[in-house]
Amino acid sequence: MTAAPARPGAGRPADHLAVDRVDRRFPDRLVLRDVSLAVPAGARVALVGENGAGKSTLLRVVAGLDEPDAGTVRRPDRLRLVQQVLPFADDATLAEVLDDAVEDARGVERELADVAEALTRGGADPERTARRYDEALAAATLADVWSLDARVERVLAGLGLAGVSRSRRVGDVSGGQRTRLSLAAALVARPTALLLDEPTNHLDDEGLTFLAAELGTWAGPVLFASHDRRFLDDVATRVVDLDPVVGPHRGSDDVVGVQGTSYRGGYSAVLRSKADGRRRWEEQHAREQERLAELRHEVAVGARDVMHTSAPKTEARAAKKFYADRAATVVARRVRSARSRLEELERTQVAVPPPVLGFRGLGPPRRRREQTLVTLEDVAVAGRLRPTSVHVGPRARLLLDGPNGCGKSTLVEVLAGRLPPDDGDRRAPAGLRVGVLAQDVRWEAPALTAAETYRRAVGAGARPLADSGLLPARDVGRPVSALSVGQQRRLALAVLVADPPELLVLDEPTNHLSLTLAEELEAALADYPGAVVLASHDRWLRERWEGERVALGPPAGGSREVSPSGQPLEDVG
Repeated sequence: MTAAPARPGAGRPADHLAVDRVDRRFPDRLVLRDVSLAVPAGARVALVGENGAGKSTLLRVVAGLDEPDAGTVRRPDRLRLVQQVLPFADDATLAEVLDDAVEDARGVERELADVAEALTRGGADPERTARRYDEALAAATLADVWSLDARVERVLAGLGLAGVSRSRRVGDVSGGQRTRLSLAAALVARPTALLLDEPTNHLDDEGLTFLAAELGTWAGPVLFASHDRRFLDDVATRVVDLDPVVGPHRGSDDVVGVQGTSYRGGYSAVLRSKADGRRRWEEQHAREQERLAELRHEVAVGARDVMHTSAPKTEARAAKKFYADRAATVVARRVRSARSRLEELERTQVAVPPPVLGFRGLGPPRRRREQTLVTLEDVAVAGRLRPTSVHVGPRARLLLDGPNGCGKSTLVEVLAGRLPPDDGDRRAPAGLRVGVLAQDVRWEAPALTAAETYRRAVGAGARPLADSGLLPARDVGRPVSALSVGQQRRLALAVLVADPPELLVLDEPTNHLSLTLAEELEAALADYPGAVVLASHDRWLRERWEGERVALGPPAGGSREVSPSGQPLEDVG
């Protein structure tokens, strides 16, 4: 008996993912508190929340890379996590990465073949062999072993990696290609459950469309963290927001953590539900505080009215004392009742709604010019940017648009004056101040705290880091190396806006930022009195862009990306 090919995703339902009352504590803080969620087969659950809220930590706990301090996790046997920090060694080739990715599926394929052969031969326990075959067939169907080689080619093409040689080493490809390679390896592995940490970074429109289609037909559970608002709307069947909560011991920093609040639907539904939930929380807290004040007043006034008079000296006074004691007894009962209600409400009252971290925006640059800030005339960089002309006025709003490999990041470097073009001319007035937010943030001294790093970069006279609205007060004293990728990007943004430049150049500004901050940053850029140039794959941002656009196409002969050393790679277009 031989197995018939099956379509991808067919077969038995995959196992669920289940997280039950999980806590995760680090030495300096509680990150996850009492988190529970379930991801059934075919569901695509998105994790959202502020930078540092615990999205990556929760994914690592679910994957089994971190042990929870409390609670349990149920996971399928075949599970794969795609992380923001890539686990591949620099000397590994792309072929080795892909071979490792499909090894489990090859094993499933071999198991099915072995069991099918045993079933054909017969044996002492045919029923047990038949059950093994059913299990192996279900696993092979989920792994889609019959189209494994074709799937590898299709996934590489869908993620823009088809033209990269399999013999190239991981350390020699660009950061964007490494991210896409990690994602490709997970998709071709076809695990039962898929965990993704910011999977849309470094994907252009074609890559995003391809990934959304892949996840839309995924048979097993998918749990992912993403900042991409359009992707959330297109892909998520449910969103879990890791909102900050405060535990019962008020005023103690070590009980600040997160719990999952679940919303049905995508990002748009989250915006509506969060606003309604926050309003109800604030209203309930206000009502309870008002009632607490009333009860405290009732107890205090009632206690003063309970009179214990001395022994009566006359019959009239005795009568007064009798009625006074009766009144005091009634008041005492009321006081006891009020005190009981006060104690119960003090015990069960909702926590104070935590302050919402809000970006304070951008101030005006120290100097404002009325002439053109930067002029690029037919600038080109060999293999990276074809001849391009750009004029940036003093209030310009320019969006650099185009697919991966078209040269957006290269043009950002040329505009900022960090990369001299091979051809063409760049002109800018003397003393022009240009601020750049790069895609990948690197720090010279990651052991320093965020506050120390900020002061070293901007000087002691700048506004304090905590006043920027970009990092909560509890995180400014933590080492930079202990901050999440998103928190480090917030720190870089804080340094940039502490002394706003005449020209802001932002490369993928919403990458790794929370949904709330992405919205606030867009609003701040719209009102900024200087010039703004940004490159972005963020479809939500681009759909609402009201400024000019610079459309970039691939360089002649195909687009090429650059390695970490700055050398152009082979054609990938």
